[in-house]
Amino acid sequence: MSSLKAAQSKQSTASVRLDKWLWAARFFKTRALAREAVQSGKVSYNGQRSKPSKAVEVGATIVIPRGYDRMEVHVLELSERRRGAPEAQQMYQESEASIAKREENASARKANALYNPHPHGRPDKKQRRDIIKFKNQ
Repeated sequence: MSSLKAAQSKQSTASVRLDKWLWAARFFKTRALAREAVQSGKVSYNGQRSKPSKAVEVGATIVIPRGYDRMEVHVLELSERRRGAPEAQQMYQESEASIAKREENASARKANALYNPHPHGRPDKKQRRDIIKFKNQ
């Protein structure tokens, strides 16, 4: 039991690379993708561009792209090992402003989808003939 506590304390004091932490916290599927995102400047550490080898500290703020949105998270725990999703979510906390901004963007995208509908599939033969007839008028 004491070796487990020693291992946990050693793990919390050890430094973790930024790309490794992003991979362990499940923001990227592979460490190579995390490294590429950090190198290209898409991930910012404490408001600045950094290298993949940057040592992550508890309490740091990291901005990470997620699809159309950007997540701003605060580091709560360090880990080099990739664990299950519930454990990985305990490693960080998303800021309230980031959550509000993501929800606002999602509602705007949903509203835009109502005004700009997309077809459900390819037109069939009759619909294609109608489209061609309409274009040639």
